[in-house]
Amino acid sequence: MVARLVLVLGDQLSEGLSALRAADKANDTVVMAEVADEASYVKHHPKKIALIFASMRKFARALEDDGWTVAYTQLDDTENAGSIVGELLRRAEQTGAADVLATEPGEWRLIDKLKYAPLKVEILPDDRFLASHAEFEAWADGRKALRMEYFYRQMRRKTGLLMEGDKPAGDKWNFDHDNRKAAPADVTVDGPLRFEPDDTTREVLDLVAARFGDSFGDLEPFWFATTRAEALQALDHFIVQALPRFGDYQDAMLNDHQFLYHAVISPYLNIGLLGSLEICEAAAEAYAKGDAPINAVEGFIRQIIGWREYVRGIYFLEGPEYTQRNVLGHTRDLPWFYWGGETRMNCVSKAVAQTREQAYAHHIQRLMVTGNFALLAGIDPHQVHEWYLAVYADAFEWVEAPNTVGMSQFADGGVIASKPYVSSGAYINRMSDHCKACHYSLSAKTGEKACPFNLLYWHFLDRHRDRFSGNARMGNMYRTWDRMDADKRETVLAEGDALLARLDAGDVI
Repeated sequence: MVARLVLVLGDQLSEGLSALRAADKANDTVVMAEVADEASYVKHHPKKIALIFASMRKFARALEDDGWTVAYTQLDDTENAGSIVGELLRRAEQTGAADVLATEPGEWRLIDKLKYAPLKVEILPDDRFLASHAEFEAWADGRKALRMEYFYRQMRRKTGLLMEGDKPAGDKWNFDHDNRKAAPADVTVDGPLRFEPDDTTREVLDLVAARFGDSFGDLEPFWFATTRAEALQALDHFIVQALPRFGDYQDAMLNDHQFLYHAVISPYLNIGLLGSLEICEAAAEAYAKGDAPINAVEGFIRQIIGWREYVRGIYFLEGPEYTQRNVLGHTRDLPWFYWGGETRMNCVSKAVAQTREQAYAHHIQRLMVTGNFALLAGIDPHQVHEWYLAVYADAFEWVEAPNTVGMSQFADGGVIASKPYVSSGAYINRMSDHCKACHYSLSAKTGEKACPFNLLYWHFLDRHRDRFSGNARMGNMYRTWDRMDADKRETVLAEGDALLARLDAGDVI
């Protein structure tokens, strides 16, 4: 048999990867490479780079222990070609291999590079996901609206998770209504399980510090799991310690607690150290044993087999131009405070600081704080997209782009969301303790102390009235606006204009 190359990318660290299953361990060579192209196409958070490189090195070692021949290139290798295709060409010349087996990457950018590489590359489906492209396309075909809830029900039926025959456990498909409690007075778990860096991880940290030390984000302390065994421990920790209260407080935010009851296992899932079904089965088992309530378990499982699978389906259904969409015509530059500059908005400051420190923020911090402000302020959605892609450890384009371009910024015109996810400061106040310690006053509707979220909320609705006034889910918002005194409306709009002008000028907001 003629030897082939088997490409394993940094987010494909799964022993059951389709390319590995199709390969011949005795003859083929696994190619893994830390390359500048992938580390710098956006200005990634140093923790994200370190997580991927350390996990790659340990996965390569595990493959070698299992009998594979692995050609591994570290970032600082003098022969490093700097790109995935360049490394494949270099290894092909070394081994005499003419063919490459690859599992489909999760970004159109990389798919195109492999398709047009001067090598014969066979791209195999990434069957680590529950829904194939064909299955999602079949589900989407002929539907007027592609709403996640109905796709999620199909995934529940397919997997049997939380099903009692043909009926959902608890007689409801969705318990989201029960998962909106305000922040608790006390948090009974000290966040996710943390791991001390070993020698391999320490070498990577030194490399990342030297090469990417000027990037946004704190490299240390570094505590992420970097092996499958550690990721499984992190999952077990969440199931036992945090899952029982996860549902109640999944939308909550606190000044002094960054993680609350969140699992923080999405980085491990998205790079391949954990599988979606094993995660969901562990949660379902906790419910079956009476160790976690249905609202927590269903809400957690929905995020994985519902939302995660759904946004991947949307990404590939909509095509490579999806990230360029901007139906609202927003063109304002991303404010400097997203990169750690000063802001007087406590909620934004806390979300950005946490992002800098942890390369992590939970879904409400991303959607209803940083994302909400960007949408209200009319920030260029592509810049927002590139920021989210850069700063979060779990961000890969297939999952990040639909969440940002579609769900957060409504730049796709409603492919994902039936309405834009905008809110005033009232929502943030209800779900957090941020407003109590803020420079601005939630009760001040106008004037110097008026919450920017309040001013920009009405400003957004007014400037996009032609598009959204006929939206059934937004009628009450416009009726409230129209009932306001005309002078008050004029003041709100004028102060919104002034705030945006100050934002453009680089003033501290």
